[in-house]
Amino acid sequence: MTKQINIGGVPVGGGAPIPIQSMCNTRTDDVAATVAQIHRLEAAGCDIIRVAVPDQAAARAVGAIKEQIHIPLVVDIHFDYRLALESVAAGCDKVRINPGNIGDAERVKAVARACREKGVPIRVGVNGGSLEKPLLARYGGVTPEALVESAFGHIALLHRFDFDDICVSLKSSDVRTTMAAYRLMSERCDYPLHLGVTETGTIRMGTLKSAIGIGGLLGFGIGDTLRVSLSADPVEEVYAARDILKALGIRQEGPNLIACPTCGRTRIDLIGLVEEVECRLKGVEKPITVAVMGCVVNGPGEASAADVGIAGGDGVGLLFRRGEIVKKVPQAELVDELFALIEEL
Repeated sequence: MTKQINIGGVPVGGGAPIPIQSMCNTRTDDVAATVAQIHRLEAAGCDIIRVAVPDQAAARAVGAIKEQIHIPLVVDIHFDYRLALESVAAGCDKVRINPGNIGDAERVKAVARACREKGVPIRVGVNGGSLEKPLLARYGGVTPEALVESAFGHIALLHRFDFDDICVSLKSSDVRTTMAAYRLMSERCDYPLHLGVTETGTIRMGTLKSAIGIGGLLGFGIGDTLRVSLSADPVEEVYAARDILKALGIRQEGPNLIACPTCGRTRIDLIGLVEEVECRLKGVEKPITVAVMGCVVNGPGEASAADVGIAGGDGVGLLFRRGEIVKKVPQAELVDELFALIEEL
C-alpha cells in the first residue's frame, strides 16, 4: 500500500482507482488549441492531463487553460524554476520536475515552498535519457539501480526543504529496465508510482511495449497511475491505457470484447465482423462482455461467460446470451441483431 496524494481532487495511491494520464502535444501558449485537445482527451477517458511549460509564454497560459477544462492540470518543468513558481501561482494541480536540473538548492527550496503552500504535489520524474553523468559512470549506463538512486537523490533534496507530497516515475525506453526499476523502487519506498515506458514509438509497438511494461507491473500490484507514451494523437494514449486496465480487470466500465482467432472452420469474414462490432461498441457504456466467434458449433460454448455474442456459419449465424442460443440469424443481420440484444440488457 502506497501513500496517497491528491492531484486537483483526484486521489493517487493508497488503494485509490488508477487514473489515466496523458500529455498535450499542442503549444501550451496556444490556449485554444490546447483546451480543444484536452476536451477530446476528457471525452476519451483521460483523468489527469499534463502540458509542457518550456517558457514564460507557456507559464502565462496555465491559468487560462485551467479555467476551461474539467480534469487536473499538471505542468512539466525543466531547467527554469521560475516557470514552476508561475505555474503554481496560476493554479496548476501538480508539478512534474527533475529537482536536479533546475539549479542550486535555493531554487529547489523555492519550488518546494510554493507547492507546499498551495497543496500542490510534485512528481519526481526520473528518465533514463537524462540520468546524471556520475550515476551513468558508476553503473555503466542506464540501469534499474541507477534510476532508483537518482530518484532517491531528488527525494532527499525535497526532504531538505520539508516537502514530502511526492510521487515518483522511473522511465526508460527499455521495457525490462523500466520494470526492474519500478519493482526495486516499490520495495524501497511507499511513494505512489506513476508508471510508464518512455519513447515507445508508434501505436502498434508503443502499445505492445506499454502493455508489457505497465501491464506487467500492474499485474504484480505495482503502480498507482499511468501514462502510455505514443508517437501519435494523445487520444490514442488514453485508449491504450484504458485497454490495458480493462484487460487486467482493473477497470470494468464499458464493454469487453472477446473474439476467436479464426481457423479452417470459419466460413464468414470474422475479422471484418469483429472490427464492425468493436467500432459500434465505442458507443456502449454497459460493463458487459461481448463475444464474436467464428464457429457455430463451438462458439456459444467457448464464449459461455459472455453476456451476449454471435457465432458465424455459412451465410447464417447464431445469436446467443450467456451461452444459450437465442436464434439463428442471416449473416447480414448478425451485428444489428446483436446490438438489439445489447439494448435489452
